[in-house]
Amino acid sequence: MPTPWKRDHEEARRSLARWIAGKIPAARDLRLSELKEPQTSGFSNETLLLTIDYQLGGEARSEDLVVRVQPTGFQVFPSYDMSVQYRAMELLGPTDVPVPAVRWLETEDLDVLGAPFYVMERVEGRVPSDNPPYHAGGWMTEASPEERRRIWLGGFDCMARIHRLDPVETGFGFLDQPEWGDTPLDRQLNQYKRYLEWAARGRPQPTVETALAWLEKEKPAEDRSGIQWGDARIGNILFAEGGEPRAVLDWEMVTLGSPEADVAWAIFLDRHHSEGLGLPRLEGFPPYDETIAYYEERSGHTVRHLDYYQVFAGFRFAVIMSRIAQQLVHYEVMDEAAGLEFETNNTVTRLLASLLDLKPPGEKSGGAGEY
Repeated sequence: MPTPWKRDHEEARRSLARWIAGKIPAARDLRLSELKEPQTSGFSNETLLLTIDYQLGGEARSEDLVVRVQPTGFQVFPSYDMSVQYRAMELLGPTDVPVPAVRWLETEDLDVLGAPFYVMERVEGRVPSDNPPYHAGGWMTEASPEERRRIWLGGFDCMARIHRLDPVETGFGFLDQPEWGDTPLDRQLNQYKRYLEWAARGRPQPTVETALAWLEKEKPAEDRSGIQWGDARIGNILFAEGGEPRAVLDWEMVTLGSPEADVAWAIFLDRHHSEGLGLPRLEGFPPYDETIAYYEERSGHTVRHLDYYQVFAGFRFAVIMSRIAQQLVHYEVMDEAAGLEFETNNTVTRLLASLLDLKPPGEKSGGAGEY
């Protein structure tokens, strides 16, 4: 669903028209369409769709664009840096990873839209739905089993293309954050520990706290590092009719880390959209062992710690969900009592608990547990 906060679209359209005119000074008769919001956008960024028409050198031109705006309302993540998302797609543009072409980044003139933003070209395609989850409803339920198979494996092919890239040679070394720990995994665990403290606001988070203790104790000895997409899943890919990936989207969680974290995140999210909701996976989706074999062949990486990184995925998603629960209360989508319950007892924490053989959230257990 679209982000809950709203802006005056007509005022934003006039402001963007002036700003874009400055980016194409030779354009004449520049016109912007009405601004629209995609129905599939999430809770963390504001997305605006528009078309610009103008004359350039006597030739009529028309461009479909997407504007991604840093949230000005309730924030899901502790911090945002729109330049990181923009730069990631800019660096991936010359590679074989399909990404939208980026046009402009604005981080200084906050009078335009009230927050930093970037503009990219719009790519036509369909995104597997999160609301309803694609195993439960939406166009994926009407696709053929063959197309579903191509879509699912196409997502892992995109991941493999990302993971084959050398982060230094492609310019992704700027993501290195040694101040957060000695290894990429340590850095991410420390960042999400800080995120959890920020989101929990002193309230107990039994399942998440238990998962964190397990993750810190069971860290794999080897910790390969590469470009980690972060929010790696088919719900962040635009697909053409027939199932071909056309554009990999949403780079707000991009970092340096183990390729296995992306693989496990995609599988955990798929399990969440099926097993987590008590639903079977749609016909055509390959089994996970076949998926792993396909990914390994395409990427050249061997997956050795899938169980660990699935818990890591569940932990990260559960921390994010706790903040989304607070956002729903903030925007009065949910009342406070329901929001407090939802923070710790939701489809994500229940699936995470099952991975660790814990009692489901809400049932009395002996506390957070020890590892």
